[in-house]
Amino acid sequence: MDLSTEVREAKSRFGIVGNAPALVAAVQRALRVAPIDLSVLITGESGAGKEFFPQIIHAYGSRKHSKYIAVNCGAIPEGTIDSELFGHEKGAFTGAIATRKGYFEEADGGTIFLDEVAELPLTTQARLLRVLESGEFIKVGSSTVQKTNIRVVAATNVDMMKAIQAGKFREDLYYRLSTVHITVPPLRDRGDDIWLLARKFASDFSERYHTPAVAFDENVAMMLSHYPWPGNVRQLKNVVEQIALFEAGNSITPEKLRSYLPEVTTSFTPAVSVDGSHSYASERELLFNMLFRMRNEIDTLRATIETMESGVPRDIRPLDEPEPVEEPPHSLVRYSPMPRLYPDSHAAHDIITESPDSGMTLEDTERETIRRALERNEGRRKATAVELNISERTLYRKIKEFGLE
Repeated sequence: MDLSTEVREAKSRFGIVGNAPALVAAVQRALRVAPIDLSVLITGESGAGKEFFPQIIHAYGSRKHSKYIAVNCGAIPEGTIDSELFGHEKGAFTGAIATRKGYFEEADGGTIFLDEVAELPLTTQARLLRVLESGEFIKVGSSTVQKTNIRVVAATNVDMMKAIQAGKFREDLYYRLSTVHITVPPLRDRGDDIWLLARKFASDFSERYHTPAVAFDENVAMMLSHYPWPGNVRQLKNVVEQIALFEAGNSITPEKLRSYLPEVTTSFTPAVSVDGSHSYASERELLFNMLFRMRNEIDTLRATIETMESGVPRDIRPLDEPEPVEEPPHSLVRYSPMPRLYPDSHAAHDIITESPDSGMTLEDTERETIRRALERNEGRRKATAVELNISERTLYRKIKEFGLE
């Protein structure tokens, strides 16, 4: 990918490693909004690297010479969060022995980054909404309205729409915070970036602690890319640093790497290829191939059962009956034997309810399979994706494509 000079500079300045299209798009979006004084909401899974983006926005904005304060809203007790953010007057509560400025007063003229913003109590959310709307706030224990000129950048790993529906987050505050929305991709969707990061973390560890460098077997890259990394970049760094410490000077093979990864999740298949490219057409072809293979296996099983019930082998025919002509295989079925789709699930039943010559097209079969899986999981898309053994992103796209919303 041909990166602009500004994107390369920002990545280098803040130590962002990787060339995944979704990551580059997030950096470009941050750079584009930086000079415009708008509120920004950054979403992404925990450990994906959301904290870099408010720094980019501040450093490339008009407030770069003013204060930048980062606040972890989830780490402050509910009873003191208002005091931390907005300050308090002397005697406002037990222990308030002096007047204290809050973060919004301290960062006046600059930028405040509210990490884990979804953890704010509803009362604090109301105060924050007032700051965003009018720039006004009141210290705890005071009746004097104060003004602040501040830019707010927030981040969360929570599904905000679900939080709003559950009554845990104000809808009006959500729309105020998310004037511009930046999504940070999870590590499992970043292809070759995983390999780049792993080598960087190993090299940094050896250089920092003066330990012999580890060498990675060529097959390790594939294994790293097949692991889902639920803890994202944070987890990858943790694993690589353990390896760099306990395997210093050794060659790391897939067998050694496996001992540092939970067994239960190593069978994950990423939605992107190892080389970082992603083709919906190839993913669709793979899914279709698996569907056809399962139907063929079911037809064979059905024939076996019918033979057992009748007691007459199916290959014994009257002498005057012509030799059956085998239909040519479908053009998509050109892979070597593959694992079953929907293992140990009810989804296989959905496929066999219609025989191959029932008039249903491949698209009809796929639509019906997904529809029934959604019904079984009461519309829960994550559970449906797990049952169908496809990525959530693919499932969302299929739902929209087939009009199953």
